Amino acid sequence: MKNKKGLAILMRTRMKTSTDPSRLPLLPLTGKVNQMLTDAKGNAFDTSVPQAAAEEAQGPTKLNPPADSTSYRDFDAVRESMHSAISLNKAEVLDVVLDDFSEGYFSLSFENRRKLLITLAQVYDLNRAQVRDLIKQYLGLELPGGNASESSTVDEEAMLSCFYRVERNLRQVLKPAYEVLFERLNNRPGGLKFLSIFRADVLSILAEENIASLRALDSYLKEKLNTWLSPAALELHQITWDDPASLLEKIVAYEAVHPISNLLDLKRRLGVGRRCFGYLHPAIRGEPLIFIEVALLRNVAQTIQEVLWDTPPIPESEATCALFYSISSTQESTWESFLSNVSLNWLKERCPIYLESFPGKSGMDVMLKLLTSTKFEWISSPELLSALKPPLMRLCARYLLEEKKRGKALDSVANFHLQNGAMIERINWMADRSEKGLRQSGGIMVNYIYRVERIDECAHSYFSTGHIHASNDIRRYTLVIYSHKDQKITLPCSN
Repeated sequence: MKNKKGLAILMRTRMKTSTDPSRLPLLPLTGKVNQMLTDAKGNAFDTSVPQAAAEEAQGPTKLNPPADSTSYRDFDAVRESMHSAISLNKAEVLDVVLDDFSEGYFSLSFENRRKLLITLAQVYDLNRAQVRDLIKQYLGLELPGGNASESSTVDEEAMLSCFYRVERNLRQVLKPAYEVLFERLNNRPGGLKFLSIFRADVLSILAEENIASLRALDSYLKEKLNTWLSPAALELHQITWDDPASLLEKIVAYEAVHPISNLLDLKRRLGVGRRCFGYLHPAIRGEPLIFIEVALLRNVAQTIQEVLWDTPPIPESEATCALFYSISSTQESTWESFLSNVSLNWLKERCPIYLESFPGKSGMDVMLKLLTSTKFEWISSPELLSALKPPLMRLCARYLLEEKKRGKALDSVANFHLQNGAMIERINWMADRSEKGLRQSGGIMVNYIYRVERIDECAHSYFSTGHIHASNDIRRYTLVIYSHKDQKITLPCSN
């Protein structure tokens, strides 16, 4: 039974391939499905399956195109089905039209999807001529007076009726036509999932090109999704090895922080001393919108290896803290590290041999080349590790504490924890030596601490003033020590 379940997870993970992986972000899942899992002995599983098995495992949903499809639907046909999905009012044909549109959308090339989304944003936007006319009518209405006579009251009621009528009409024309499409898709099975993928494509386009009309569409759709995905409609579920293989496959595929390397790794994350919780929505069955992984430990870990590696878990009765080490969203949706003016001579004194392989005009150039080298040679050199640690730890602290957007932490993970009442406790050097950890953060990891007695205080001050609570150990990294002759001067690190 266990082998069958493991094979099912692997089969599902491997089957969901896109028609053109380099161009089509069909699903948040498809960017990761080619990742090969191995068994506990490091052997690759044979994941080839018959077509019939693939179709059965894929289920009845019509959102995904056939895995072996290489043909694209004609753009004009999909655009016409989109128009029908917005304009038709016959209930008996709407389901067919919406099915046709969703299937057609996923069959489009990425460029045609882009073209279709821009068409939707521009052609089916609100009618601004009507908006202007109604605003002129509204501004031309006379406000009711304050006379309390009976005749005045009748006149005031008539005036107010005019206000109410124009306001009602104004509310209607302020709704873009594409709202109809969003509402109708949300009301059909699988529609909410489609819309989340739909928005992922919008964000992908906006990341490359700032199109005002498309950004307005994204903002409108985001508001709709916030309403439809209200926490009141979500169910918190503890995910265990006893859950269906289809659900566990999602955990393997969507894990965004620390990739799951094999089935043994997956079982460990769901076993003794570990917890995994997910929020599920009734409209997206069998797939958590977000899930979090937790380790029960004696002490706060300083490296991710303490959590993920083969060390046997402690008895849960001996745990004193719960470490939330991974939070992943299954529905899509950086800040490049700020390298200060590190002295080139400072690096030359400590690591001259590496400057020959990574030349640069400044210390910043050299550090950037070192940190972005594909083989990460720098982590094998004690001299380089020693030389890079002080500036990188300071830069990390500065980034977390001082770099902000609209008064809140620029880093999205930091913002998430801080708004929930956490404080920044510790920065850990070389805590994640995986390729992903080195590529994303130079191996540095951060501990956010939730102290029960201070959660409300920290959350309130962060929301109201943007103040970030941090330990003294963190704040000392934002101080720069300059040596002048025999004196040391400590100054705040600021612009």
